Amino acid sequence: MPMPDHLRRLRACVGNDLLMSPAAAACIRDPQGRILLLRRSDGENLWSFPGGAVEPGESAGRAVVREVLEETGLKVEPVELIGIYTDPAYIFSYPNGDKVQPIVIFLECRVMGGDLRPDMDEIVGGSFFGPEDELPPLLPCCVAKARDAFAFTGRSYFR
Repeated sequence: MPMPDHLRRLRACVGNDLLMSPAAAACIRDPQGRILLLRRSDGENLWSFPGGAVEPGESAGRAVVREVLEETGLKVEPVELIGIYTDPAYIFSYPNGDKVQPIVIFLECRVMGGDLRPDMDEIVGGSFFGPEDELPPLLPCCVAKARDAFAFTGRSYFR
Protein backbone atom coordinates (compact mmCIF):
# COMPACT_ATOMS: atom_id res chain seq x y z
CA MET A 1 0.00 0.00 0.00
CA PRO A 2 1.38 3.43 -0.85
CA MET A 3 2.28 5.82 1.95
CA PRO A 4 -0.71 7.95 3.05
CA ASP A 5 -0.53 11.60 1.97
CA HIS A 6 -0.23 12.96 5.51
CA LEU A 7 2.81 10.74 6.16
CA ARG A 8 4.36 11.70 2.83
CA ARG A 9 4.10 15.39 3.87
CA LEU A 10 5.64 14.64 7.28
CA ARG A 11 8.46 12.62 5.76
CA ALA A 12 9.22 15.50 3.36
CA CYS A 13 9.98 17.58 6.47
CA VAL A 14 11.74 15.06 8.72
CA GLY A 15 13.26 12.59 6.27
CA ASN A 16 13.85 9.17 7.84
CA ASP A 17 13.88 10.52 11.44
CA LEU A 18 11.86 8.76 14.10
CA LEU A 19 8.10 9.44 14.05
CA MET A 20 5.43 8.28 16.47
CA SER A 21 2.94 6.34 14.40
CA PRO A 22 -0.63 5.66 15.60
CA ALA A 23 -1.94 2.31 14.42
CA ALA A 24 -4.72 -0.18 15.09
CA ALA A 25 -4.36 -3.97 14.96
CA ALA A 26 -6.93 -6.76 15.07
CA CYS A 27 -6.94 -10.00 17.01
CA ILE A 28 -9.12 -12.31 14.94
CA ARG A 29 -9.76 -15.81 16.26
CA ASP A 30 -11.06 -18.89 14.53
CA PRO A 31 -13.64 -21.16 16.27
CA GLN A 32 -10.79 -23.04 18.01
CA GLY A 33 -9.45 -19.78 19.52
CA ARG A 34 -6.37 -19.61 17.34
CA ILE A 35 -5.16 -16.14 16.27
CA LEU A 36 -4.82 -14.92 12.69
CA LEU A 37 -1.32 -13.81 11.67
CA LEU A 38 -0.40 -12.41 8.27
CA ARG A 39 2.86 -12.78 6.33
CA ARG A 40 3.95 -9.36 5.12
CA SER A 41 5.54 -8.74 1.73
CA ASP A 42 7.83 -5.92 2.87
CA GLY A 43 11.22 -6.21 4.50
CA GLU A 44 12.11 -9.62 5.84
CA ASN A 45 8.69 -11.25 5.25
CA LEU A 46 7.89 -11.10 8.93
CA TRP A 47 4.43 -11.94 10.20
CA SER A 48 2.09 -9.59 12.04
CA PHE A 49 -1.49 -9.03 13.05
CA PRO A 50 -3.88 -7.43 10.56
CA GLY A 51 -3.94 -3.67 10.89
CA GLY A 52 -2.23 -0.44 10.01
CA ALA A 53 -2.06 3.31 10.35
CA VAL A 54 -4.83 5.39 11.86
CA GLU A 55 -5.31 8.23 9.40
CA PRO A 56 -6.18 11.84 10.34
CA GLY A 57 -9.87 12.16 11.16
CA GLU A 58 -10.25 8.41 11.70
CA SER A 59 -10.90 6.47 14.91
CA ALA A 60 -8.85 3.41 15.85
CA GLY A 61 -11.99 1.28 15.51
CA ARG A 62 -12.69 2.54 12.01
CA ALA A 63 -9.02 2.14 11.03
CA VAL A 64 -8.91 -1.51 12.12
CA VAL A 65 -12.12 -2.28 10.19
CA ARG A 66 -10.70 -0.61 7.04
CA GLU A 67 -7.24 -2.19 7.34
CA VAL A 68 -8.55 -5.71 7.99
CA LEU A 69 -10.86 -5.51 4.98
CA GLU A 70 -8.05 -4.20 2.74
CA GLU A 71 -5.50 -6.78 3.88
CA THR A 72 -7.65 -9.89 4.34
CA GLY A 73 -11.09 -9.47 2.75
CA LEU A 74 -12.71 -10.01 6.18
CA LYS A 75 -15.37 -7.70 7.57
CA VAL A 76 -14.86 -7.27 11.30
CA GLU A 77 -16.34 -5.50 14.28
CA PRO A 78 -14.07 -4.38 17.16
CA VAL A 79 -15.45 -5.72 20.45
CA GLU A 80 -12.79 -5.25 23.13
CA LEU A 81 -9.46 -3.56 23.85
CA ILE A 82 -6.70 -6.11 24.40
CA GLY A 83 -3.95 -3.56 24.87
CA ILE A 84 -1.97 -0.49 23.88
CA TYR A 85 1.65 -0.94 22.76
CA THR A 86 4.03 2.05 22.83
CA ASP A 87 7.32 0.75 24.25
CA PRO A 88 10.45 2.20 22.59
CA ALA A 89 11.64 -1.41 22.26
CA TYR A 90 9.13 -1.66 19.37
CA ILE A 91 10.87 1.01 17.26
CA PHE A 92 11.70 -0.29 13.80
CA SER A 93 12.86 0.90 10.41
CA TYR A 94 11.15 0.29 7.10
CA PRO A 95 13.29 -0.94 4.19
CA ASN A 96 13.51 2.67 2.91
CA GLY A 97 15.04 3.78 6.25
CA ASP A 98 11.97 5.48 7.74
CA LYS A 99 12.01 4.99 11.53
CA VAL A 100 8.79 4.65 13.53
CA GLN A 101 7.76 4.10 17.09
CA PRO A 102 4.30 2.57 16.80
CA ILE A 103 1.45 3.39 19.14
CA VAL A 104 -0.72 0.34 18.54
CA ILE A 105 -4.27 -0.05 19.76
CA PHE A 106 -4.85 -3.81 19.73
CA LEU A 107 -8.51 -4.78 19.44
CA GLU A 108 -10.31 -8.09 19.75
CA CYS A 109 -12.45 -8.28 16.61
CA ARG A 110 -15.38 -10.46 15.62
CA VAL A 111 -15.67 -11.56 11.98
CA MET A 112 -18.96 -10.36 10.52
CA GLY A 113 -18.46 -11.59 6.95
CA GLY A 114 -16.12 -11.97 4.02
CA ASP A 115 -13.57 -14.63 3.16
CA LEU A 116 -9.91 -14.73 4.12
CA ARG A 117 -8.11 -13.56 0.97
CA PRO A 118 -4.74 -11.86 1.51
CA ASP A 119 -4.40 -8.81 -0.75
CA MET A 120 -1.17 -10.28 -2.28
CA ASP A 121 0.33 -6.79 -2.27
CA GLU A 122 1.03 -5.92 1.36
CA ILE A 123 0.06 -9.38 2.61
CA VAL A 124 1.13 -12.62 0.92
CA GLY A 125 -0.29 -15.19 3.31
CA GLY A 126 -2.29 -15.79 6.42
CA SER A 127 -2.71 -18.60 8.93
CA PHE A 128 -4.24 -19.25 12.33
CA PHE A 129 -1.94 -20.21 15.20
CA GLY A 130 -2.72 -21.59 18.64
CA PRO A 131 -0.81 -21.10 21.88
CA GLU A 132 0.81 -24.52 21.51
CA ASP A 133 2.00 -23.82 17.95
CA GLU A 134 5.42 -22.50 17.07
CA LEU A 135 4.77 -18.95 15.93
CA PRO A 136 6.35 -17.65 12.72
CA PRO A 137 8.94 -14.83 12.81
CA LEU A 138 7.07 -11.78 14.14
CA LEU A 139 7.67 -8.05 14.32
CA PRO A 140 8.83 -7.28 17.92
CA CYS A 141 5.58 -5.58 18.91
CA CYS A 142 3.64 -8.60 17.61
CA VAL A 143 5.51 -10.96 19.92
CA ALA A 144 4.02 -9.08 22.89
CA LYS A 145 0.60 -8.86 21.25
CA ALA A 146 0.52 -12.61 20.53
CA ARG A 147 1.46 -13.44 24.13
CA ASP A 148 -1.23 -11.05 25.38
CA ALA A 149 -3.85 -12.35 22.93
CA PHE A 150 -3.42 -15.89 24.25
CA ALA A 151 -3.49 -14.74 27.90
CA PHE A 152 -6.31 -12.17 27.53
CA THR A 153 -9.12 -12.55 30.05
CA GLY A 154 -10.77 -9.13 29.72
CA ARG A 155 -8.18 -6.93 31.41
CA SER A 156 -6.24 -4.70 28.97
CA TYR A 157 -2.46 -4.64 28.74
CA PHE A 158 -0.33 -1.48 28.47
CA ARG A 159 3.11 -2.17 27.05
